[in-house]
This record gives sequence, C-alpha cells and structure tokens, in this order.
Amino acid sequence: MTRAGRFDGQAVIVTGSGQGIGRGVALALAREGARLVLADRSQLVEEVLAEVRAAGAQAIAVNVDLETWTGAEQMVAAALDAFGAVDVLINNVGGTIWAKPFQEYAPEQIEAEIRRSLFPTMWSCRAALPHMVERRRGAIVNVSSVATTGIYRVPYSASKGGVNAMTAALAMEHAQDGIRVNAVATGGTEAPPRKVPRNPQPLSEHEQRWYQGIVDQTIASSWMHRYGSIAEQVGAILFLASAEASYITGTVLPVGGGDQG
Repeated sequence: MTRAGRFDGQAVIVTGSGQGIGRGVALALAREGARLVLADRSQLVEEVLAEVRAAGAQAIAVNVDLETWTGAEQMVAAALDAFGAVDVLINNVGGTIWAKPFQEYAPEQIEAEIRRSLFPTMWSCRAALPHMVERRRGAIVNVSSVATTGIYRVPYSASKGGVNAMTAALAMEHAQDGIRVNAVATGGTEAPPRKVPRNPQPLSEHEQRWYQGIVDQTIASSWMHRYGSIAEQVGAILFLASAEASYITGTVLPVGGGDQG
C-alpha cells in the first residue's frame, strides 16, 4: 500500500509513462501528492494525463523522443516552465525490441536496441542534473532489468548493464551535491498487452520460439518461479525515489523474485 503524502508538492518527471510500469508509477505518484511531468513519444500519455488529473494531481504531458538529446532538453524545460523545479526523475523508457540469438541481430538492430534502452536514461539524466546540482538536491531512479543476465537479448542486456554502471558512477559523482541516484532492476512483469508494440512486425516461427525461450528462462531464474506485477515494481521505484531512502544511493535493487540479474 502506498503512503499518502510522501511526494507532496514535489515535481516528478516520469518517462515512458504512456503505459505499463510508467503508467503505474504515475498513478501511484498522483495518489501521493506529486506534481507530475508525464513524458512519452506516444499520444497514449494524454490518456494517463487525464487519469492522474482525475486523481487530483497537478500534471502536464510532454510528447518527446527521449532517444535524442533534444527531446530530453525539451522535457526538462517543460518541467521547469510548469513547476519551477525537478525534484525527482524516474527514467522508465526502454525494453527489448527483438528476441533472438546475438548472431541473428542485424547491425542496425543492435544500434536500435542501444538507442532504445540506454540513451533515453543517459540523455534525461544529463538534462536534469544541472538543475539538481544548482539546487543541491534531487533523486533519480533508473529502471534497469535483471536481464543483464539472460538469453536472446544481448544488446538490451548491454544497455541495461550500461544503465547500472551509469547509476553507480552518477551516484558517486553527485553525492556531494545532495543528489541520490539508484536503479530498480525489474524482473519479468505481468502487464496488459502493449498498445504501441516495440516491434510491430509479426513474429516468425523462429522468433516465436526465441521469445518463448526468454519467458521460460525468466520464470526459471526467479526463485518464486513467476512474473511480478506492475504494483510490485512500482513499490520499489517509489521507495527509492522517496525520503524513506534518504541514505541509499548507488544501489541497483533487483525486483525479480530472487533473480539478481
């Protein structure tokens, strides 16, 4: 159960908030008093904006492509224009586009996976940090993955390994500035079917087998032998973003039923 008021008056950016875990984070923050900046390149974010406003939250939506530096700049500028501050940044953009053995990836697919699952977090941190440094306060939570150890998604695994390394390096670099940087390494998570698929192409027979291989490996690697829920991921993300975690920084918290990644 969430604790009302943990984020009262705080300006919080949630990236990738149009669906899935990002939407869950946004709705939970709305119940806890946050002023929200919902960022997504999909128009679905407008639906989430309506939901959080219905819950009583002050909120804006920003349609930006966070695979680009320009998109991250625009997002932070919109937050400062609307609320005058960025207290918390939750970087949720990312996700496997293809599932296949590494030797089956085309070079352009490898680059697309890295752009999708590493650069949005890097650009967003780079855009928000100057403001946080100036104020000498802030919290960043990066959504990573236990799939840093896993099969059939090596470029995605490499991206999330980069997110983990960036989390540790930024935490060490900016502890002196009063900024905490942590990550939640999500395990397999039950979520409604994506309204905007990462890969819109129908899966071939091989690709269906490879994807099922990921599912089977994910369940086998979890000591609980199941997928988690969105709520179980949201709880960990909000804890690390909150003052309850005021003496925690540089930590990657696995939320994968015992799978440490």
